[in-house]
Amino acid sequence: MLGYSAGHVADQQALEAQFDQQLDPADLRTWLLDMASAPNQVGSPHDKHNAETMLAQFKSWGWDAQIETFYVLYPTPLEEQLELVAPTHFVASLKEPPVVGDASSSNTAGALPPYNVFAADGDVTAALVYVNQGMPDDYKELARRGIDVKGKIAIARYGGGWRGLKPKLAQEHGAVGCLIYSDPSGDGYGPGDVYPKGGFRPADGVQRGSVLDIPVASGDPLTPDIGATKNAKRLAIADAKTILKIPVLPISYADAQPLLAALEGPVAPKDWRGGLPITYHIGGGAAQVHLQLKSEWSLKPIYDVVAKMRGSELPDEWVIRGNHHDGWVFGAWDPLSGNVALLEEAKAIGALRKTGWKPKRTLVYASWDAEEPGLLGSTEWAEAHAEELKKKAVLYINADTNTRGFLNSGGSHPYQHLVNEIAAGIRDPETGVSVLQRQRAHQLVEAYGSSKEEDKARAVTLNAGGDVPIDALGSGSDFSPFLQHLGVAALDLSYSGEDDQAGVYHSVYDSFEHYVRFGDPNFAYGIALAQTIGHTMLRVADADVLPMQFGALSQTFADYVQELHKLADNEREHALKLNKLLDQNAFQLADDPTRSVLPPARESEVPALDFVALDAAVKQLQASTKAYDDAYAQALTAPEHRVPRAELDRLLQNMEQQLTVPEGLPGREWYRHLIYAPGFYTGYGVKTMPGVREAIEQRHWDEANKYAGITAATLSRYSQQLDRATQLLKP
Repeated sequence: MLGYSAGHVADQQALEAQFDQQLDPADLRTWLLDMASAPNQVGSPHDKHNAETMLAQFKSWGWDAQIETFYVLYPTPLEEQLELVAPTHFVASLKEPPVVGDASSSNTAGALPPYNVFAADGDVTAALVYVNQGMPDDYKELARRGIDVKGKIAIARYGGGWRGLKPKLAQEHGAVGCLIYSDPSGDGYGPGDVYPKGGFRPADGVQRGSVLDIPVASGDPLTPDIGATKNAKRLAIADAKTILKIPVLPISYADAQPLLAALEGPVAPKDWRGGLPITYHIGGGAAQVHLQLKSEWSLKPIYDVVAKMRGSELPDEWVIRGNHHDGWVFGAWDPLSGNVALLEEAKAIGALRKTGWKPKRTLVYASWDAEEPGLLGSTEWAEAHAEELKKKAVLYINADTNTRGFLNSGGSHPYQHLVNEIAAGIRDPETGVSVLQRQRAHQLVEAYGSSKEEDKARAVTLNAGGDVPIDALGSGSDFSPFLQHLGVAALDLSYSGEDDQAGVYHSVYDSFEHYVRFGDPNFAYGIALAQTIGHTMLRVADADVLPMQFGALSQTFADYVQELHKLADNEREHALKLNKLLDQNAFQLADDPTRSVLPPARESEVPALDFVALDAAVKQLQASTKAYDDAYAQALTAPEHRVPRAELDRLLQNMEQQLTVPEGLPGREWYRHLIYAPGFYTGYGVKTMPGVREAIEQRHWDEANKYAGITAATLSRYSQQLDRATQLLKP
């Protein structure tokens, strides 16, 4: 057992078995029914009620708990109007009607209408243009067809990248407004029957969501880098970097269809066409839309419930567990399915405490508010306690949604082997084998027949009995402020893959009734999540030495560097091939003259990039990680050798911070981690070694060389600190 001497393994296994005996799926069902019984958005009475109820529960279980209140900017809609004014007239309903068999969908008193929080106020009438998924390459295709969105309203479908990028890019291209709709090919009748017959999005379902510029920074836009306490110094709204300047509105595919059907101009490219029974055109004809939005822009209180159980031996080392509790309406799946597992873990740990057991390290359990508008609750707490967290936080473990299926794991790679050990000890509710065995089989099946080199390499590792790899983390949940801003090691864990929940994402239909049919009907995977995270919390809290192993990290980082080499080579080859075709006039000759499309823009040649220092740093890292892992294994099997645990823990606790730099990433200083970050043009999706990778993708060659050097120096610093830890392990 990683982190434990032989004499302590049996005691820890007995403790985890005792923890499991406290878990009851009936608790999860009862709590979910209550917490999702009324609209639960930021500022709602039920959101506050849930926080106060959890506070009382934590206290009854023996935790030292409190609510920490922050005051954040949270605009709420006052007026919304959308209508097609030419060539015909149509008024969008902008409503989600009740569904037969779902009592919650009729209980919407106090709910807000479908909206995109942090969209600007506006009243605009303009021509409509379909921009596909509204990503950078889509605008290149529009330019080839002579379509400009300047002064127009863009309509984009969900998919391809994070929602907030769609209006951001539309704004950058001169659009005066943006509409975002869910195409049925994505999460409606394309993949399955719609609710209530099946689990997928009905015609009037709307995906709400934030359009705060999270790839630049998460948290309250008026208090960057500081906690949004009542008397905090705040920016003017006009000076906030992460708030959009144009109105944005999410709509259903029922409301989108008449708008899209009114478009003329070129027929959309094949991969732009969705599942509606229309011909998808791009625009350029008579279609005109009127969009009006007005919100109430004020500070709202948010309620973070934070509970602590002081460590008996190492109280200044904190193991933190978080999940958010606010939803867009009821939020049964997102986020309460994960939050009730958190409560069950806290209840079971409280029961252990009453038997006389105490954790060696301090446990912190937190249920965050205001995650949905932009990770506000977790970010404000992390920023308010930043210096203390940098000194004390050992690991942050996050969850969000949870359903039937396979274990999803991502995070800091020194904890990859621990995740595998934990998963090997959890029984999968459906098959009876271990969660790890099922996860391994799932990944092997996914890799079967894949042409991707990374899938082939993963299959080789899995077949050889190596660890199931964990993913790198981008953004989209509450781990971001800990991992990517403060440099606290983090894990994100959940189960999914066999549910039909995606169709009700961020809609009124994310209800208790939907979840118990299509999410996790028996709450068996809620218990599996509580076991998985609960065991991880207990094991890290009581470990003789922090259970970190670094071989996976060095191999993963080496893979990332090889990907950078390949990316640069591919960009170079692409530019050469493209420019050769342009020189040959190939695009014009291959074009249909009756449907003429301009050739792509010429690309500059890719210079030689200097990765020498980065390659050397990876080799140094591989040597350092092997030395540490070898010394670690020997120390735990040599009872006569007393490891200076407190000093070693201080070095290990600080390892993740060695991968951050104060100046942060180019153009977004809030993100300080040089290995993991959300992509500037992906949002939630991760970019590894982002300073270098995104500079290559954006063809900023000087910046790519600069960040290759900065990243190399960062890896060398990491190796040097690990070398100091290795020396402490040696007799």
